[in-house]
Amino acid sequence: MLDDIASRVQTDFARARSRAFLSNIFSFLSGRSRRLLSYDQVKEKLRIGGPIYRGVRTVEIARIVGSVNRYADFDRAFLPTHDRIANRWQNVDRAFYEDVGLPPVVLYKVGDVYFVVDGHHRVSVARQQGQEFIEAEVRECHVKVPVGPDLRAEDLEILGDRVDFLERTGLDRLRPDATVEVTIPDGYRRILEHIAVHRYFMGLDRRRDISDDEAVTHWYDTVYLPIVRVIRERNILGEFPGRTEGDLYIWVLDHQHFLFDQGKQLSPPDKAAEQYVLRLGHSLEL
Repeated sequence: MLDDIASRVQTDFARARSRAFLSNIFSFLSGRSRRLLSYDQVKEKLRIGGPIYRGVRTVEIARIVGSVNRYADFDRAFLPTHDRIANRWQNVDRAFYEDVGLPPVVLYKVGDVYFVVDGHHRVSVARQQGQEFIEAEVRECHVKVPVGPDLRAEDLEILGDRVDFLERTGLDRLRPDATVEVTIPDGYRRILEHIAVHRYFMGLDRRRDISDDEAVTHWYDTVYLPIVRVIRERNILGEFPGRTEGDLYIWVLDHQHFLFDQGKQLSPPDKAAEQYVLRLGHSLEL
């Protein structure tokens, strides 16, 4: 019986290493990274707060996407990336076959995903054995932006910009239901410039100093939302898969600036959006 288990765990590890090798080749050919996310990198980019202890919970293994300190030892599917962890991995696998109870793993929760603090081999073996859930001691970390299982390292730059935008504007505090999401690399910087210009002209119009909060809420209510409403009513976003309302907002403002440079009179935000959408719709039909 013991010899049989020893053979099984060796076979399991060899199979896991083979799958990791094939996954690495696919990653290279597709250009899509299969590396585990580094918690420290995510924490730095997204300015994560916490953690707060949430107790022992049952966690979906597919939502475990990163590690605090062993992100080089396993790939995104928690397959072992080298042979030096074979002994420990096989010991955990042997416990699985012998039905030995192991303590819960320790995870940090960030948004809707998890990072392993302790228990990497247990997660790896559980996934290799086809388990969908695992018992975990969870500590939750606060984050200002949505974080889902499809998060990749290449997404962190623009998500970090979104966090910076929220911290500088306080929009999530002033308008809790507001969602301003862009995929354009410098999109949030450009929106911050729009708000600064909006604040300047508000001051000229009202002949007084305008606070940051007043400028942000007035911009959101009278400039951003009217444009977004037109985008939604005309369903124009459907013509641009992968783009966001924030992207189209920026394009509408770019179009406005182009018209201004041409010496044409500027329209109110909602009218500007309608004109841009009509112009865009005509070009899509050609």
